[in-house]
Amino acid sequence: MTIDRRTLIAGGTALGLAATAAKGAQTAAAVPSDFTVLPLWPGKVPGGDHVTVTQEQGPRSAKSDAYDTFFAHITTPTLTVLRPAKPNGAALLMIPGGGYRRVVLGHEGINISRRFAQAGFTCFSLLYRLPADGWAAGPEAPLQDAQRALRTVRSLAPRYGYDANRIGVIGFSAGGHLAGWLTSRQSVATQAVNDAIDREPLSPRAAALIYPVITMTAPLAHNGSRVELIGEAASDEKRRAYSLENDIQPTTPPTFLAHAIDDKTVPVENSLMMLASLRAARIPAEAHLFETGGHGFGLTLPDGTASPWPDLFESFAKRHGLL
Repeated sequence: MTIDRRTLIAGGTALGLAATAAKGAQTAAAVPSDFTVLPLWPGKVPGGDHVTVTQEQGPRSAKSDAYDTFFAHITTPTLTVLRPAKPNGAALLMIPGGGYRRVVLGHEGINISRRFAQAGFTCFSLLYRLPADGWAAGPEAPLQDAQRALRTVRSLAPRYGYDANRIGVIGFSAGGHLAGWLTSRQSVATQAVNDAIDREPLSPRAAALIYPVITMTAPLAHNGSRVELIGEAASDEKRRAYSLENDIQPTTPPTFLAHAIDDKTVPVENSLMMLASLRAARIPAEAHLFETGGHGFGLTLPDGTASPWPDLFESFAKRHGLL
């Protein structure tokens, strides 16, 4: 989609006004000074009339530094942007995990953005709403935010200087489920069109699902993600409906998967199921299964060495036109 100067100025003004309105909610967010935080929605977040939770932020673990934080009960979804010193003309949308109970923005957003910004990508990390906090969209509240985020990244291409047709999506754990949901089921409409950003297409060039939650069915589902997303008493039909392996659409982009075989939190079979479904749908796909790594390894393997998946993804992305 081509955006004229008037639309671009209007979009920038809306973002600026929303940033001012959300300033109080943003002050608790600890992000490094070279990152910029943008509000996801211009003004009121949709479907929040009956939401009573208060947004929380805290260290991901006892060893976390100031920026290795999690968020819970998100009421102000945002995009945290890192611009590269030497742009390569492409952008990435990072979707951190957290079991649909929290969002580990530092570990799987800020840290991953630093790695890919060094390679020239303009990086956006999504802080998204959670499904059990009372939003009118219920389990689709995170998808609402993910769709808005991808469309926002496309709309910001002229402002930040990358190609709107060279955008990738990377999701981790439950964020991998959300990334897969976003990229493999692009026909799902979560809200009415309200502005120019909502008219942007959902058409990423490539996707990466890293130790992703895929299925909501026993025995391979990550129970915590399933309960938070669709509830303990969800019917078999509903569990199947939210299982990504059951509905891969032709618009699904080339998809990269990475998982550790010894993952005791999200069984590696989740990635294998997704790979099988992608192959059956004739979607280009590549999977890397590491002997060790456990769950949530991010950029580092258990022995302290760098995980190879970012380099492998870059090679995959280059073959499929993202680079």
